[in-house]
Amino acid sequence: MKTVALLSLLASLASAASLTLVTENFGPNPRNNPFYIYVPDVLPSNPAILVNPHWCHGTAPAAFSGSQYATLASQHGFIVIYPQSAPAQANSDKCWDVSSKETLTHNGGGDSLGIVSMVKWTIQKYNADPKRIFVTGVSSGGMMTQVLLGSYPDVFAAGAAFAGVPFGCFAPAGNNTGAYGYWSDDCAKGRVTKTPAQWADLVKGAYPGYDGWRPKLQLFHGTSDEILDYVNHQEGIKQWAEVLGVGSTPVSVTANTPISGWTKSVYGSDGWLEGYSAAGVPHDIRVQEATVMAFFELACKGEDCFRWGDGEWCDAEPTASTSSSAVVSTTKAPVTTSTTSSATSRVVTTSTTTTSSTVTTTFVTSTSTAAPVAGQTLWGQCGGMGYAGPTGCATGTCTTYNPYYAQCIPTQGTW
Repeated sequence: MKTVALLSLLASLASAASLTLVTENFGPNPRNNPFYIYVPDVLPSNPAILVNPHWCHGTAPAAFSGSQYATLASQHGFIVIYPQSAPAQANSDKCWDVSSKETLTHNGGGDSLGIVSMVKWTIQKYNADPKRIFVTGVSSGGMMTQVLLGSYPDVFAAGAAFAGVPFGCFAPAGNNTGAYGYWSDDCAKGRVTKTPAQWADLVKGAYPGYDGWRPKLQLFHGTSDEILDYVNHQEGIKQWAEVLGVGSTPVSVTANTPISGWTKSVYGSDGWLEGYSAAGVPHDIRVQEATVMAFFELACKGEDCFRWGDGEWCDAEPTASTSSSAVVSTTKAPVTTSTTSSATSRVVTTSTTTTSSTVTTTFVTSTSTAAPVAGQTLWGQCGGMGYAGPTGCATGTCTTYNPYYAQCIPTQGTW
């Protein structure tokens, strides 16, 4: 009997879902970003897909272990894609490209095109539902969430951005072609403000001529964010309210939702835009998986679930094409843990109730000093807490924006 039980346990462990790394070509990927994927053992015939880009200094495995999305995927039968910022990129802080003309343009290139290729590959391989593609991320991942919704409204059904910035806010003034790793201190500090129409023009300019259906969106931000000022939340509401045509005055405001001290504002009668202001919360904002899951309807199965094309927008077909490849298993199912990069330790603690599951993240930064070495490329990182790479610039000037980040930018008067 014990032998049978042991064999049964071993068989169960062998078939357990795990984080896997896609190792073959999955389509256009200009920045050579790899990705990991979590596929539950049991899937419906047409599963939904959730894309979860990591934060600056983060990794795909850290994003995997830093939230409960993979566990929820196993419970409800959806797939999670964890994109990885390539280590060879000029922006060696592992932030996503949210500033270049390429990434901010439909099919223009940059990180956003690579992530869309990941989605299309997954749709084909797992027969996923092309109308149920969702994206959520924190910090740089929250920025990329808004980039993907703006550049690819024909691919994503909805997004949820935590502690991000509006679409196009990080783009440098003038020619931003090739500005892959640009850090906009003006945007980060809340000095970039525009009219709703000006913000909307950035989104509409990403896909010229597109007048189709637009994805819905949640924005979460702490009022005491010390890295990406809370002004970015207010500007983001202005931008997306104009893009979606829902008006910048909320139709409802609910205090202490989803947790104490947070305020939920809903824009438009269909609730296409939700804003969450977290009073006194810094950049280290708690992920609210239960709230995101409900907004995306990821626990839903069948034809009545929320999908691309629902609502008052036109019901054109999403443009999710396909390719093929293979995966190799690398990491087992997620547990509550802590992960560390060379620059940052991200300590993760999880609390679960019958109504919600939340993850608290704490960033602990260590300081290291690198000897000056000339040679960092334009837009590359050249300093900051925990940074150990080149501190001189082969082109441009090393400019310090905050204790965490310095960057090689064009010398004044050369661009």
